Amino acid sequence: MDIVRTQKKSYKRHIIIGGSIAAVALVTLALTRLDPAVPTVDRATVLIDTVKRGDVVREVRGPGTLVPVQIRWITAQASARVERLHVESGQKVGSSELLLELSNPDLSIQTMQAEQQVRQAEIDLLNLRTNLRSAILTQEGTVASTRTQWVSSSQEARAADSLVRLGLVPAFEAANRKASADEFTTRLRVEQERLALMRSAIDSQLAVQASRVTQLAAIAANQQARLRSLQVRAPDGGVLQELTLQLGQWVPEGTALAKVVQPGRLKAVLRIPESQAKDVQLGQAASVDTRNGLVSGRVIRKDASAVGGSVTIDVSLEGELPNGAVPDLSIDGTIVIDKLTNVLHSGRPALSVGSGNSSVFKLEGDGKTAVRVPVVLGRSSVNSIEILNGLAEGDRIILSDLSSYSTAQRIRIK
Repeated sequence: MDIVRTQKKSYKRHIIIGGSIAAVALVTLALTRLDPAVPTVDRATVLIDTVKRGDVVREVRGPGTLVPVQIRWITAQASARVERLHVESGQKVGSSELLLELSNPDLSIQTMQAEQQVRQAEIDLLNLRTNLRSAILTQEGTVASTRTQWVSSSQEARAADSLVRLGLVPAFEAANRKASADEFTTRLRVEQERLALMRSAIDSQLAVQASRVTQLAAIAANQQARLRSLQVRAPDGGVLQELTLQLGQWVPEGTALAKVVQPGRLKAVLRIPESQAKDVQLGQAASVDTRNGLVSGRVIRKDASAVGGSVTIDVSLEGELPNGAVPDLSIDGTIVIDKLTNVLHSGRPALSVGSGNSSVFKLEGDGKTAVRVPVVLGRSSVNSIEILNGLAEGDRIILSDLSSYSTAQRIRIK
């Protein structure tokens, strides 16, 4: 018969499984305690500079263009049609030289009407002066006639009064003559006052009409000037620019027809970043690179507001301009702000936006690793910046943009 046998328990298998689990736990614990992997940067891709002590010239830099100092725009003083072009853009023109001819028949008619109104107003003034003078002469005659009547009635009244006392004239007749004398006395006074009033009013009436003549004459003169402006002439000598009109083109009043510039008198208009422009002051020295030479100058104007992240600075140019310096030429300008004496400085880090707290990677002694250190930055220039705290003379730092390693405290350089 079969005999049932009982299997013995295998403890060896449990020991192996338990050991494996413990090993995995120990490895996991060790990995969690390890520092993150140190990123590696190729030395050829970074810019390294050494912290130095010495003098630093603070400068700001910006692009710009050459602009004529004197620009004279020529605008249409009346709406008109282009009939003839005598010059082209880019040519040198002399003062009062004829540039183009325009036409506007309506303007000619308006000018004639304005001149006719002036002549009519002058005739009205002459007629008014004649009428007023005639009225005064008439009134003077009335005053003279009234005075004669007053003298006669006064004499008759005195005579009648004498005859009444002698009994030769009745009393009522003497009273009538006295009343007549009183009447002419009043009439003479009234006529004299009327004459004085007419004389005092003549000047004001003539002045009103004369002012109307002056007003209409000014209107006519303006119309004549607008009519003459159809013969467009250069206001000053120089180079004609931006004349793009075509024959038959209708030009509204106020349209810019062209401009005349002085090519030998130029200035630099720079666009300085608003973060750097705060230290720019009038009179500071500047240097302008025309791509064909450097020209020195001085700041003569600074815009009070920023546009598009930059401030416009005007620089007057001193000395002779190099060949090729023409209006609208693209340039680079550098303005000297001030000079820092005996300060700790280095090249300007790529991510530096100005003074204040920041951080940079400082190379360790072996030059193979760099550690992030906090620094306090001061005044800056185009390519250098003052270091107030965090670094010492001789330290080497990385100036390149390492924003992709913003969380790393250490990097390896190979």
